[in-house]
Amino acid sequence: MSVAQMTIAADEADWRFDRWCKKHFPHLAFGQMQRLLRTGQFRLDGRRLDAAARLQPGQVVRIPPLPVADGEAAGPAVKAPRTVSTADAKFIRSLVLYEDEHLIAIDKPAGLAVQGGSKTYRHVDGMLDAFVGRDGQRPRLVHRLDRDTSGILVLARSGSAARELVFAFQQHRVRKLYWAVLVGAPTRNEGRIDLPLAKAGPSGRERMEVDPEEGGQFARTSFKILARAGKVGAWVALQPHTGRTHQLRAHMNAIGTPILGDGKYGGKVAHPDGAPKGLMLHARELELPHPTKGRLLIEAPPPLDFRQALNWLGLGEPELPGATLAEWPTEGR
Repeated sequence: MSVAQMTIAADEADWRFDRWCKKHFPHLAFGQMQRLLRTGQFRLDGRRLDAAARLQPGQVVRIPPLPVADGEAAGPAVKAPRTVSTADAKFIRSLVLYEDEHLIAIDKPAGLAVQGGSKTYRHVDGMLDAFVGRDGQRPRLVHRLDRDTSGILVLARSGSAARELVFAFQQHRVRKLYWAVLVGAPTRNEGRIDLPLAKAGPSGRERMEVDPEEGGQFARTSFKILARAGKVGAWVALQPHTGRTHQLRAHMNAIGTPILGDGKYGGKVAHPDGAPKGLMLHARELELPHPTKGRLLIEAPPPLDFRQALNWLGLGEPELPGATLAEWPTEGR
């Protein structure tokens, strides 16, 4: 079994390595992990580490072949990510929106996970070897999108670029604009949602709930209606000022207008008869500080299913005020 690499995700910031290892390799015994650490087979950005090491988004962990249990090194093993296939390399390269020596931006399709997990074997992180150049650097994830959300995903070309970009995301210096199709429509044409969110529900089926008590984390979203289809639905632009898990989905459902196709939050209401399938949430624009070029604006065209949803509502795709980041103020965080 070959050596593999995995990138630390944005929501794994400051995790201890042993916690991270337990999440990704639950069948690996603690003693086995300690032995692999002592012999330098696990490495973080090319350096040795210990179980208590704190991880930061964008760092890369070297994953050695992993036995299932003591004394079974030659037996069944935990599957490590394989080198990217020719087909997947061609596919991931076809998604590139922008690329230079510091970063890559891809247009992630809905349905493709950013990282692997239980029963998830095909994902963006597993295809990043397609971008390895002569310097041997493998791109690193610096933020995430939900599996069912389409649109812009940024990758750092190097460790230094990853640190700068992760810091920019953490300090809210990255502006994001999403397009969504809603079931129903807010009564106001534009506004701001300030509702704290907290994770709730059993393991494996967690969801974010509005929680005004101390357990809820501050979450803010601005919205503008771009077009209405009577009381049936609306096309909206959404700007998250915080980056909570499922923030846009939870906020839109909380005000009574779930995102089309979002059964997790909207239930049956989110699946009206005749509507196109899929979650109608698209990361349309992203503006971020580039390491050498000032502010960089990246756009991703809406995918076919999103355009079909607009046509289902009879809205088409006109150029409308408020549909771009340039038309939105930067204050309000």
